[in-house]
Amino acid sequence: MKKNREQDIYDENIILFLDYLKYERRVSVNTVNSYENNLRMLLSFFDKNILLLNKDDIKKFINELKLTSRTKAHYLSVFNSFYNFMIFNGKIKTNPCENIKSPKITKSLPKYLTTDEIDKLLNIKLLKPIDYRNKAMLELLYATGTRISELLNLELNNIDFDECIIRVVGKGKKDRIIPIGNTALNYLNLYINEYRPFILKTKQSNYVFINNNGEKMSRQGFFKILKQIASKSGINKDISPHVLRHSFATYLLNNGADLRVIQELLGHENLVTTEIYSHLGNKKIEEDYSHHPRAHKEKGID
Repeated sequence: MKKNREQDIYDENIILFLDYLKYERRVSVNTVNSYENNLRMLLSFFDKNILLLNKDDIKKFINELKLTSRTKAHYLSVFNSFYNFMIFNGKIKTNPCENIKSPKITKSLPKYLTTDEIDKLLNIKLLKPIDYRNKAMLELLYATGTRISELLNLELNNIDFDECIIRVVGKGKKDRIIPIGNTALNYLNLYINEYRPFILKTKQSNYVFINNNGEKMSRQGFFKILKQIASKSGINKDISPHVLRHSFATYLLNNGADLRVIQELLGHENLVTTEIYSHLGNKKIEEDYSHHPRAHKEKGID
């Protein structure tokens, strides 16, 4: 279908905004794609140029869609950034998101797996080359607490088997070094040297984790594998790569690791982000203490 002039204008402005995100803000590809999808949803909701939307239009979009408070706040943040950028570039004079209150978000504690659940998840039967790949991926994810994007972008030259470390590129293109335990390192070494060539076949790739076609593993591919393994393990929790990242941090904190060390390992810029795990630690302390025979108040005693 032929685009009209307003759609052309939109495309020019959205491309300008996305280029700003990519080349000046240097945000991740996933973030850029997310912003574009959010803006296209807003455009498709109304039959007019996105630059002509007003405050009531934005509120109508936010309120009519069946979204969680967190998602609504995210959409509002994206739209606010876009319109502020348009103001900066002289495209519009006012921001329609201005004075729209962001929905109140109830902070929830990160979901994590217990050590027993982790053992079940990592108890993969090693029969085929892809089993060794899956084992290496999950062991490394739990051993290092990396983000899924960091794991899938890991290249062969990012691993130092002698020093027992990996180098990952995190948010903002920042490098960080993460130590690896012996178990994860051994399975990683076994996969790369013994089984990866069988998956790769005649293809060439610098990425450590590849799919059955010998190409870089995708996020969707990893999610599918993780769900299948979790289902076979009999774990009923909703598991994602981020749950393993939370499990890594929670285990370290509960076993005495310093919060600032966890911050460094996770690649958090701000300690406040990492402090959510201290709430998990406090919750565990309360739960453990509740087993004490004198922990509960007797009737009639204040």
